[in-house]
Amino acid sequence: MQVVFLNTFEKTDSDNGAVGQAQLSICEQNGVWSVIWTDSAQAQGEEQFVWYEGGSWEEMMTAFRHGVSVQMGEGFSPLIDGMLEDRRSSEGSGTLYSMIQCYGEMNGDADLFEALREWRRSKAVAIKKSAYLVATNRMLWMISAFVPQKPEELLQIPGWGESKQAGYGEEVLAITQAFQRETQFPLDWVAEILDPKSYTKWMFKQKENKYKAQMSRQQEKRELLRAIAEGKSIEELQMQIELPRRDLMERIERLDSEGYDLEPLIEKELSSMPESEQQLVWNALGTIGDRYLKPVLHQVYGVEVSQGRGKSVDLLYDRLRLIRLRYRRSKSSHVS
Repeated sequence: MQVVFLNTFEKTDSDNGAVGQAQLSICEQNGVWSVIWTDSAQAQGEEQFVWYEGGSWEEMMTAFRHGVSVQMGEGFSPLIDGMLEDRRSSEGSGTLYSMIQCYGEMNGDADLFEALREWRRSKAVAIKKSAYLVATNRMLWMISAFVPQKPEELLQIPGWGESKQAGYGEEVLAITQAFQRETQFPLDWVAEILDPKSYTKWMFKQKENKYKAQMSRQQEKRELLRAIAEGKSIEELQMQIELPRRDLMERIERLDSEGYDLEPLIEKELSSMPESEQQLVWNALGTIGDRYLKPVLHQVYGVEVSQGRGKSVDLLYDRLRLIRLRYRRSKSSHVS
């Protein structure tokens, strides 16, 4: 086994000041990657943990960065730094924004947060949008911590831009104005009072969550590709992967854009669709364009059909998506 990367980490015990060590290595043997954490700081002696073992460089690097985020969040410091992506300067507005986010999550008012969350739920239903598109939990926590009372104060909350201000500003301020606040705007003071250790731990937790989400997506992708290779239908894929139909179709489109061969799946799904009907869809894509499917549905099946609800319309959209994959592939091959 060849060691291709090695780094040493140190951690100081806050109780007795003793310094413990650990080593992180990336190894390769016959195309199989391993990420190994060897912890010498354990009371029972040296312990070894395998964070990853497999043939994917991409998955190996995600597991590596996830593990580094966890350990640095727990107080380990590497002798050689720079192993994580998206490292930012310790100064500038980007850091102040993240500090404001950190302070907001650590000091939010639970009652105000719940009031804002209830408003968000009702608003999302009323405008038929996902709740997180109205406002994320992080944004609501920040609002609950700083309690803006005026439009110009609300605009200082990171992520709350002019479009949200125009759409929701008055409603949010009507809620916050019913609550007392102890802090002031502008929010520059956050950088001075935020505990550096707490902020550092929070930052590494964000990275940990980011890489954990990447690992979940990679695992889902691997499972999806395996199921497609086994010849499963979209219906069977949906049951196995446990994704909403629309999300599953988006995953399939992404796999196609990444160059994976999905023609067997497309052929299987379109086998019951007459060739003449498929040709009508193909022609509509050529004349209307392939960006939006609703106009294609109108042209091929009529406005009345597209206004329907239920499984039949969903099935038509699934078929249009699959034919569009073929169409785009055909266009790409002609261009190249």
